Amino acid sequence: MRYHNITKDDMLNGEGLRVVLWTAGCTHHCKNCHNPITWDIMGGIEFDKNAEEELFFELDKPHIDGITFSGGDPLHPFNREEITRLLKKTRENFKDKTIWLYTGYLFEEIKDFEGLKYIDILIDGEFIDKLKDERLHWVGSSNQRIIDVQKTLSSNEIVIYDDNSHILQNVSG
Repeated sequence: MRYHNITKDDMLNGEGLRVVLWTAGCTHHCKNCHNPITWDIMGGIEFDKNAEEELFFELDKPHIDGITFSGGDPLHPFNREEITRLLKKTRENFKDKTIWLYTGYLFEEIKDFEGLKYIDILIDGEFIDKLKDERLHWVGSSNQRIIDVQKTLSSNEIVIYDDNSHILQNVSG
């Protein structure tokens, strides 16, 4: 897997203060994407042992609430094996931290992805420029959903999460 950056002390890509891993590779190619440099699966640099150590060093800081996987698309087929390993390792070693993941895939398309069991919040769906709404929190366009993954997996219905930790709605899945 390749990546572009590890952002420290991020407040824009999930609830609280976060570490963000920006992966390389995306086939969605959304019009007016805010990060098209990450589309190339061979872009960025190799995610190696040093990068992993940096990621977990930052995540281990007591003021950090969690980690966000973004990109590109962390769930690009070439990224899934490594992302699954990182999700599992994060969950095992940082039980008090939240795990968020942004993907252009719909939940329905990735519902069998084994790494879902480690994710707290999934932001799904491609960015659609004509649905762009800057008033929305954590998403770029109104079609994107902020999904409480654990509640969704246990209820077998998509459960939408909001920034006040309240259930907004259940959507038949």
